[in-house]
Amino acid sequence: MSPVLILSILILYFAVLITISFFTSKGANTDTFFTANRQSPWYLVAFGMIGTSLSGVTFISVPGNVGKIGFGYFQVVLGYLLGYWVIIAILMPIYYRLNVISIYSYLEQRFDKWAYKTGAFFFLVSRTIGSSLRLFLAATILQLFLFDAWGVPFIVTVAVTILFIWIYTFKGGIKTIIWTDTFQTFFLVGAVAITVWQISDKLGFSFFDMVNAIESQGYSTVFHWDDVNSPMFFPKQFFGGAFIAITMTGMDQEIMQKNLTCKTLKDAQKNMFWFSLTLVIVNLLFLTLGALLYIYSEQKGISIPALSDEVYPRLAFNELGPLVGILFLLGITASSYASADSALTGLTTSFCIDFLNFKNKQEQVKRNQKFKVHLGFSVLFLIIIVIFKEVNEKSVIDAVLNVAGYTYGPLLGLFSFGIFTKRQIKGIAVLLICIAAPILSYLVSSNSANLFNGYQTGIEILIINGLITFSGLWIISNPATKQEILHG
Repeated sequence: MSPVLILSILILYFAVLITISFFTSKGANTDTFFTANRQSPWYLVAFGMIGTSLSGVTFISVPGNVGKIGFGYFQVVLGYLLGYWVIIAILMPIYYRLNVISIYSYLEQRFDKWAYKTGAFFFLVSRTIGSSLRLFLAATILQLFLFDAWGVPFIVTVAVTILFIWIYTFKGGIKTIIWTDTFQTFFLVGAVAITVWQISDKLGFSFFDMVNAIESQGYSTVFHWDDVNSPMFFPKQFFGGAFIAITMTGMDQEIMQKNLTCKTLKDAQKNMFWFSLTLVIVNLLFLTLGALLYIYSEQKGISIPALSDEVYPRLAFNELGPLVGILFLLGITASSYASADSALTGLTTSFCIDFLNFKNKQEQVKRNQKFKVHLGFSVLFLIIIVIFKEVNEKSVIDAVLNVAGYTYGPLLGLFSFGIFTKRQIKGIAVLLICIAAPILSYLVSSNSANLFNGYQTGIEILIINGLITFSGLWIISNPATKQEILHG
């Protein structure tokens, strides 16, 4: 595809997003930005969350990783399913009962301000880094196939990308996001489904031919039980996936903010249930796409790029025809922006509610501060992406899961301690424990092979991190008084 055609498609795409923003932000105030006035239809939230949860990382890295681990990632996806059902049963009832805007205010009600601020701080760190890495993918693709041809510097590509997100989210906030995510998820899922069909057609495959080809090439292997020391060992992947879902969804302001815009707890639980089932199917579709990309490359004698994240984009733009190229462009744009725009809104919400004490301020003051915070996080995204561009040496999905394991562990420990014990924790010691836990987890992970007879940690480092945090909190805690137990 020519750069002019790519640019024309992107301009049209963002024009639609800005149009949606115009209509959804009419009459919006800060409450609309944060809660959408709790009037979102559950089915709309469920469908839009698919795009947010998948992001550009899934769109590119999951198909690319099939060449290395086959369908092994599906072990993590099955773990996600368990994690989402834990959220439905345990976390959602707590948030709705307390009627929270920021989910971290639960920690203040359960413990004190130190626990509250610590939880919110780790979310800000986690989501800022994770969302920046996701957005890095979209900017990289646009740079590779569009702006490089015109000699545009990478930093300009990133800046323009973030500017568009800021434009259509700064006023309507989460209300706008609910609708733009639905629009973007439609393109994301449609792009993958049609690409699978197009590649199968080019290879002359029926549905059963496709299944047989994937199996005969060895890509369909899901479960890995043979080596307990391997990061791919099923229990590591499954339970790691479950806890990633619990923390990166159930303890994440960005994602839960959408769920909390539903009218009732029952609606929010229906949303999460149907979203979880649909997400499993969509991830299976991504893995199927990955296998077909490698089979097509082998049959057509096409060399595989050294970096697995480039497999899908290079084939889409150079080998599979203009339709697949256009669909890929729409899909990667939709997946990356569906994640980044809601992250920007979630981060703005958390900082305003958790650190700027919005409750007692006048509306005009809220608007001005929200504007500055929204802009500040946009600039921070830009800085992190440019830094990652210089140091990136691995698949982005590996980088995202690695970061999540260290930054979400303290949140897992804090929430678990609050939910499953009656003990009390107070003061700055909470923050110190939550800072020490990721450091200790990193030391364990770096030396696990020597310490544990060849055992290598994978995404289960999140669980280890949470356990270290939980143990540290137990050590500094005190038994609850009778009055605290009755109040709880």
